[in-house]
Amino acid sequence: IFLNVPLALSGGIVALWLRGLPLSISAVIGFIALFGIAVLNGVVLVSHIRLLEAEGLPTDQAVIQGAMDRLRPVLMTALVASLGFLPMALATTMGAEVQRPLATVVIGGLVTSTILTLLVIPALYRRLIGHRRSLFSFAEYLV
Repeated sequence: IFLNVPLALSGGIVALWLRGLPLSISAVIGFIALFGIAVLNGVVLVSHIRLLEAEGLPTDQAVIQGAMDRLRPVLMTALVASLGFLPMALATTMGAEVQRPLATVVIGGLVTSTILTLLVIPALYRRLIGHRRSLFSFAEYLV
């Protein structure tokens, strides 16, 4: 779940660089908001996968079904947050130099963290959790 944070960080930094904006206090506040959204999206996805596993689905099927079930909520969260920050990112009025870095960080980071949440987290979950469970079942077989 916390693997969302580094990719969100990189997305926010790249977005600042592309727009030629400085890393300021408002940008750092944007990173805090971004990390909260990114981690929440990961929690939504992984908790649903675990729920499906608890209902008896094998890990592979739970990962696929969980990712499909949570595609819309994760995309909607990212889209709503991005659209909400869009006026701040495009602002040119007084105070825009404070608003633009914050909004740019959130929008840029959400793009990358959403991709990670929807593609990489399910694959890593399957790889790491499925591998760990197969080791446990092998150990039980030996005992």
